[in-house]
Amino acid sequence: MADIHFPAEWDEHEAVWSAWPSAADLWEDNLAPAREEVAALFEAIAMPDPDDDSIAGETVHVLLRGEEARNSAEAMLDDMIQAGRLFLHEAPIGDIWLRDTGPIFVKAGATLTASRFGFNGWGGKYLLDADDEIAPIVAKKASTTLSEHGFILEGGAIDTDGQGTILTTRQCVLNPNRNKGMTEERFEALMAEALGIKKVIWLDDGLLNDHTDGHVDNIARFVAPGKVVCMAPSGEDDPNKDAYRAIRDALAGARDATGRRLEVVEIPSPGRILNQDGDIVPASHMNFYIANKSLVVPVYASSDRQEGYAMEAVELLADAVGREHVHAIDATHVLTGGGSFHCITQQQPR
Repeated sequence: MADIHFPAEWDEHEAVWSAWPSAADLWEDNLAPAREEVAALFEAIAMPDPDDDSIAGETVHVLLRGEEARNSAEAMLDDMIQAGRLFLHEAPIGDIWLRDTGPIFVKAGATLTASRFGFNGWGGKYLLDADDEIAPIVAKKASTTLSEHGFILEGGAIDTDGQGTILTTRQCVLNPNRNKGMTEERFEALMAEALGIKKVIWLDDGLLNDHTDGHVDNIARFVAPGKVVCMAPSGEDDPNKDAYRAIRDALAGARDATGRRLEVVEIPSPGRILNQDGDIVPASHMNFYIANKSLVVPVYASSDRQEGYAMEAVELLADAVGREHVHAIDATHVLTGGGSFHCITQQQPR
């Protein structure tokens, strides 16, 4: 078999795959505002310059379920559909989290392959009909071959530099609710076989109250070879301040697959963000998406103080990522479903 290469997110994309909030019983009062936020995400990816519609970003493929969802998507996404930059596909989606339910695209030599891993509803917490069948549906629609792997892995649990290194957390991938008895050594061997990974950088825990059990795309991300971003506590009441400091220290002491030490860039966290019931929610600026021509950063500015954190975080991320067009988009209502913008996107490399 040809050598397997797991491209970085900043490499050129043929398209991005996502989904449209479709389940009224899951979203309830948050359905309409979540759709507004998702529509803004798609526009920032497909039409990155709000002042010049002629500047094309990347093609967006959107899965949806049912007539009501199609009607709302057609109405809200019409400009992108008419411009040929966004395409709708009927599919039996349970929900919108394509980073986890969809395939992970890799290159086997010059051939693009969609890698399908097991999916069990984030450790059995949220089992929705047909979510475990989305990967082959996307692979077929993307005209790629499907590679099957017999262990559970969500795309949000790993992040790559495109040069053979990934970040992950022990809390998630070694959790008995995914693959009972999984060890670090076994996981590293599986990553080498499935994704061509030469080095795994291990972090411990993710965010408080994150039902994904510590997905790394909420706490630390590569933005260039040898360069990672993570978050610093915002305020003494930041519920994740100890975890953030542990993550920073682990990254500062790590080396990638080439043997170099990582450059670590810290950005402010969103701070203490509460939902309508007063519970702490796992809000994160790290759940950004790097598109061909834009960077889309989720923000959760519920106060002047948190707006200040968000503005500084977006400025630092813009410098670190280096995209011409930078969009800070409210993701408060998407977060009520359990994730944010990176969680609902899966790039298809060119």
